[in-house]
Amino acid sequence: MAPAAGALALLCFLTALSNLTAGRDDKGKQQLEDALRRAAVACYAAEGVYPPELSYLEERYGVQVDAERFTVTYDIFGSNLMPDITVLENKP
Repeated sequence: MAPAAGALALLCFLTALSNLTAGRDDKGKQQLEDALRRAAVACYAAEGVYPPELSYLEERYGVQVDAERFTVTYDIFGSNLMPDITVLENKP
């Protein structure tokens, strides 16, 4: 009976660890999306227009995107309209 209890404890530990990792990944994705939005708004406040492309934010506002981990879509509809920013996590 002791080996079964040990196996159950190990299974519970591994499940908790997996949930923790998934939560960390979701938080990283949300933090990147928030940082991109804040940088776009800061650009609009400073320059009067939203950034024309994602690389502009990276070069001038210090936003760093881990391209191996995330895919970012940055769609601009006009210089005075907030761009549509979507962050997707790349699956290994």
